[in-house]
Amino acid sequence: MDKKIRIAIIGVGNCASSLVQGLTYYKDTKEDQKIVGLMHTVLGGYKISDIEVVAAFDVNKTKVGKDLSEAIYAYPNNTATFAKVEKTGIIVSRGMTHDGIGEYLKDVVIKAPGETANVVKILKDTKTDIVISYLPVGSEEATKWYVEQVIEAGCAFINCIPVFIASEPYWQKRFAEKHLPIIGDDIKSQVGATILHRTLVNLFLDRGMPIDHTYQLNVGGNTDFLNMLERSRLKSKKISKTQSVTSQLKLRDLDIADDNVHIGPSDYVPWMKDNKVAFIRIESRHFGDVPMNVEVRLSVEDSPNSAGVIIDAIRCAKIALDNKLSGALIEPSAYFMKSPPQQFTDTKAHKNLEEWIQKYSK
Repeated sequence: MDKKIRIAIIGVGNCASSLVQGLTYYKDTKEDQKIVGLMHTVLGGYKISDIEVVAAFDVNKTKVGKDLSEAIYAYPNNTATFAKVEKTGIIVSRGMTHDGIGEYLKDVVIKAPGETANVVKILKDTKTDIVISYLPVGSEEATKWYVEQVIEAGCAFINCIPVFIASEPYWQKRFAEKHLPIIGDDIKSQVGATILHRTLVNLFLDRGMPIDHTYQLNVGGNTDFLNMLERSRLKSKKISKTQSVTSQLKLRDLDIADDNVHIGPSDYVPWMKDNKVAFIRIESRHFGDVPMNVEVRLSVEDSPNSAGVIIDAIRCAKIALDNKLSGALIEPSAYFMKSPPQQFTDTKAHKNLEEWIQKYSK
């Protein structure tokens, strides 16, 4: 068993920046330490320092051809800087565009000149174990193109965006046939709008109170929110976020009419940068059918919030490789992702994940 976990990153945006900064920030963490921001200091025998980036792909001329340590801070990235990353020697390669640049990003993301790099060759030459996709929301064709490269190169895959791969039987079969694991789809942040909304829904249901109406409205100032101003690209994101919450009712054989639930990004506010603000409202009835409601406002730096989860997803994918597990990984996907192949409550998903880690750790 190789103690190093070699990862490749598709899309060197804010989320990639937070992940790479985190590898520096936590590199000296001792095994017996309880550290702020980590769900597991050691997972399956792997520390944060065991993870190393060996390849990265992007299409933006501000990033392609640059050392990864420069690219993660390059425009239009605007997330918090909490670690100074030294030169890595990893040069960002020119990726495939396809539908990766939407209407609202075309003036922000200027394509780098030159041909698309040989992704399969790079992944093989660097002996990449796991590929992580941080493509923009709505990149359906680009995602599928990269998935084909990942399968051909023989790597595990973690799909952080709401293009449905791990949750689709066709792709599950493709990965299983190649004896490769996949975790997906659409990363669920440590304490973000989705998991907070799900937790509140389950609190109401546990206490015998129905969900009559609910909404979740999100605003932010990163390129993700700018990109999602294009309504056609927002479709998969709304589906992913909505079904992540409504699944908690369906697990109890309950339902809510489509007109009574609204969940999704609402607007782009440039000065907010990578800060995301979510407004959640739930309307219900308690004893005697007396109406009540609750409103919550969440403010969080968006990209570090997801990096805290992807750190564990990476180590779970490596455990799967060590144990020759293939296809969609049910337990890690259910806890880490909004749209996994199978939904559970977060309490049940967490229990299942810890049992899975215990079972397959060496």
